[in-house]
Amino acid sequence: MSGSATSSEPGFPLSALDYDLPPDRIAQHPVEPRDHARLLVVERSTGRFVDQHVYDLPNWLGRGDLLVLNDTKVIPARLLGSREKTGGKWEGLFLKQLPDGRWELLTQTRGSPKPGEWVKLDQGGVRLQLTEKTAEGHWLAQPDPFEPAEVILERCGHTPLPPYIRKGRASPGDRQRYQTVYARKAGSVAAPTAGMHFTPQLLDGLEAAGIQRAFVTLHVGIGTFQPIQSEDVTRHVMHSEWCEISQAAVDAIQRCRHDSGRIVAVGTTSVRVLETVARLDPLRPWRGETRLYIYPPFEFRLVDVLLTNFHLPRSSLLALVAAFMGLDLMHAAYRHAISAGYRFYSYGDAMLIL
Repeated sequence: MSGSATSSEPGFPLSALDYDLPPDRIAQHPVEPRDHARLLVVERSTGRFVDQHVYDLPNWLGRGDLLVLNDTKVIPARLLGSREKTGGKWEGLFLKQLPDGRWELLTQTRGSPKPGEWVKLDQGGVRLQLTEKTAEGHWLAQPDPFEPAEVILERCGHTPLPPYIRKGRASPGDRQRYQTVYARKAGSVAAPTAGMHFTPQLLDGLEAAGIQRAFVTLHVGIGTFQPIQSEDVTRHVMHSEWCEISQAAVDAIQRCRHDSGRIVAVGTTSVRVLETVARLDPLRPWRGETRLYIYPPFEFRLVDVLLTNFHLPRSSLLALVAAFMGLDLMHAAYRHAISAGYRFYSYGDAMLIL
C-alpha cells in the first residue's frame, strides 16, 4: 500500500523534504509537566497558525471527536557491553526475539566480530554469543543464561534514546519520561512521541469535554530512524511494523463516524494503523505487519485531524505529514516553528493539524 506519484522524473524529489534546522532547536530534555510543551495549531482550510500549548488541546477539539492513541510500550532495548575476546566496547540494540530464542540485534563495535564470539553486558551478569549475521547485516545472538528477553532487558537494558538526544546516552529519568503515560503493550524500540505530551489530567479534561478515546498498537521499529535513501521519494522501500486494532477501537471509530465526529490521530504511528485498516472492506479488527507508506498525494480515509511532533528532514514521517497538510503548508509551518523558537524531534513540541 502506498501513495501515488505526482510525476515520473522523479516522482517526488527527496529535496522537497529538506529544511534547515539550527542544532540548538533539537530538544535534549522534555518539558515538565508534559502538557506544557508548545503546540502549533495549523488550520489547513485557511493556512492560519496559532501558537498554543498542549494543555490547550480541549479548546480545539469538540464533543464527539475521537482521540486514537498508540498504547505501545518502549522496551529498554539499548545494550552496552564489551567483547570478551578483545575487551573492546560493544553496543547493541535489541530488535526482536526469534522463535528459537535467539535475539536479533543491531550492533556497533570496532573491528569485525566473528560467529561464536561472546559479548559480556555491562550489568546483569548476562553474556551474548554472536551466532550469525542476517542479510540486513544484523547479528543473531544467544543469551546466556537463557531467560525471556523482556526479563533480561529489564535488568540489563537502557532506554533507547535516538542519537540526536545526548548522543543516545540516557539518564535514569528517561526510562519513565521516554514513554507515554498510557503505555501498556511492550514492543517498541522508539517512543510514539506525540503521545508523550499527555498527562492523566489532560486526558481526564478531554474526557470531561466529551472527547472520546480509543487505543491501537503499533510497535515502533528501528526503521523509523532511517532516512529515505532514494532521491525519488516514491521509490523508497518502507520498513514493516507490527500493529493491531481491536474490536473496541473499530466500534469507537464507527460511532464517531455515525455521530459526525472527527478522528484525531495522535502521532504518525496511529495514522499508519488507521489508514492500514481503512483499506480493509469492511473495517474490522486486524493485526499483522504493515508496510503502508504515505507520501503526497494520498487519500486519507479515516484520519481527520493529526497531532504530531516535528520530524527529521528526509524521513518517511515528514513525507506522511506533507501528505496530510500539503507540502507548501508544511514548509510554511516548519519555518514558523523555527522562527518562533519551537523545540524539535522526540522531546520537542507538537503541531495540531486541523
